[in-house]
Amino acid sequence: MIRKNLPNMLTLANLALGVLAILVASSTGKFSISQPGDDINLVYYSCLCVMAAAVFDRFDGKLARRLDAASELGKQLDSLCDLISFGVAPAVIAWKLHFAYASLFFPFGRLAGYLLAVLFPIAGAIRLARFNLQEDASCFYGIPITLAGSLLTLLNLLHTFLFLKGRFGLTNIIVCMALMVVLSFFMVSKIQIRKI
Repeated sequence: MIRKNLPNMLTLANLALGVLAILVASSTGKFSISQPGDDINLVYYSCLCVMAAAVFDRFDGKLARRLDAASELGKQLDSLCDLISFGVAPAVIAWKLHFAYASLFFPFGRLAGYLLAVLFPIAGAIRLARFNLQEDASCFYGIPITLAGSLLTLLNLLHTFLFLKGRFGLTNIIVCMALMVVLSFFMVSKIQIRKI
């Protein structure tokens, strides 16, 4: 019984890290470039949680196949966990780091941030739902949400370091906005990516 559920335990560890990333990022107070304080470190830790979730996500499916424990429950559970860890969590981190103060740089910046923080997980949900209905297992249609979420998290991580160095500004916000739009588009696109 434990052997059969071991892959699902890795999947749930992925989910736990995604939820933790959201909680840690959401618990940060107000910070500024001139005085980032300890709260910017919490953004860094939340990014690390997402990256750790990616490690668990990488191995849960492999372990399921190796133990001959693949199941429909595991497939559905994996998609639900991926939506939280790689859809919602990176969007919340991006919101906290980039968009909470975007209105300081340009009008309606906060509103644009809200829209992008909602768009990204919606695109991921569409991508995951389509994947679960897909019969052709030889390729992906649209980039996987794990890839999109990991790329956004890497950008969040880089911008956290720039924030700490006092080199964060409007350009960083625009780059994040552009990346979220591009990744959202590619998640719902019909582009074919061969499975490795």
